[in-house]
Amino acid sequence: MPPSDISDPTAPQATGMIVIARQPIVDAQRSVVAYELFDRSTAAHNAASDVALIFNAMTHTGNESLVGKVTIFVNCTHESLAGGHLDLIQPDKVVLEVGPVPGHAPEEIEVRKHTLIELRKRGFRLAFNHTVLAPVYASWQPLADYVKLDLMALKPEQLQVIVAAVKTRTKAAVIAEKVETAEQFSALAAYGATLFQGYWFARPDVIKTRVVTPSQAHVLQLINLVRNQASTEEIEAVLKKDAMLGFNLMRLINSSGFGLTREITSFRQAVMLMGLKKLFRWAALLLTASRANGTSAAVGTMAVVRGRMMELLAKGNMTDEETDGAFVVGIFSLLDVMLGMPLEQALELLSLPPAVTEALQHGTGIYGPMLALTKACESNDDEAFTAAANAMQFSNHHINMAHMEALAWADTLSI
Repeated sequence: MPPSDISDPTAPQATGMIVIARQPIVDAQRSVVAYELFDRSTAAHNAASDVALIFNAMTHTGNESLVGKVTIFVNCTHESLAGGHLDLIQPDKVVLEVGPVPGHAPEEIEVRKHTLIELRKRGFRLAFNHTVLAPVYASWQPLADYVKLDLMALKPEQLQVIVAAVKTRTKAAVIAEKVETAEQFSALAAYGATLFQGYWFARPDVIKTRVVTPSQAHVLQLINLVRNQASTEEIEAVLKKDAMLGFNLMRLINSSGFGLTREITSFRQAVMLMGLKKLFRWAALLLTASRANGTSAAVGTMAVVRGRMMELLAKGNMTDEETDGAFVVGIFSLLDVMLGMPLEQALELLSLPPAVTEALQHGTGIYGPMLALTKACESNDDEAFTAAANAMQFSNHHINMAHMEALAWADTLSI
């Protein structure tokens, strides 16, 4: 490849071409613990794309945060593993996904082993696919931190045996990849897989009920009161009905982030100090943390990422009020899943601006194209992403920046 391809991965010509997509990796409770990042702007996976992807993630959020506290998985070629770009990355936050050697040549496996050993010494963790269990890769097996099992490539009857082999031959955690159904999730968890990845976790669960839990009902009531600019007394009355709701508000208002010099001890004081705008935002975020009806924790995380990403995309392009609306659209874009009911019925429980409702119901209006772009960053549909990006006319750099900052913000958020 030309030297210019990798000499400065953060140069405008490089950053302008990279588009970062993500897929969450969740634990057995379906809470997001890591993200795999993909370069969706090129079909050719090579050393240059590895370098550019990592540097884009770094430059958009800063090396200190990368994307918050969660782990980042990045696919790497063997050629890119020897590049000096890895010297600039905090190894404790990055898992390098390493594929098998072409042709499985024993002499080549032995040569590559030394590079992998050095990477482990520097603090990087390594992930391999199931081929690392083959005898020819025996020298790699002690280096495995994760073994990923592609459920689309393996037969169901093979999985239990392969998980057992991972546990016998390595100290690695098993990641079940391309999980598409609840049945696959349950089976792999029973076999001993502890981490899971797939589009099932990003899709709404089957709607089973219209019942809203008492806690959710109080949050919805609070959102409506704030939206309608109710009196402090009315808002205080709702907080008094729900001990956990009130506790969370008092914990927030007395946190170091508010920088108050004295402790706030009454709901009235808390509401007045926070203000309706911040109270609305907090209540919306609190709704994403609710996991009634068996809702995955990953759903709430995804809603928060969408809300923050839309807010960041809107800044500088919309008014302050419209930017707030963009955040609300993203946060409530999974409202049907969070509440366990069809979206139309869920929206009937809330008093929202018409532009917000239009975007959520029909994907149209001032927020519709932005919501489509935000959703496209989660999928493997390159055509949908290209169409959404072209409709908004944002640069790839701008999209990546909003995307990575939203991930970092969601990861560090304490509601």
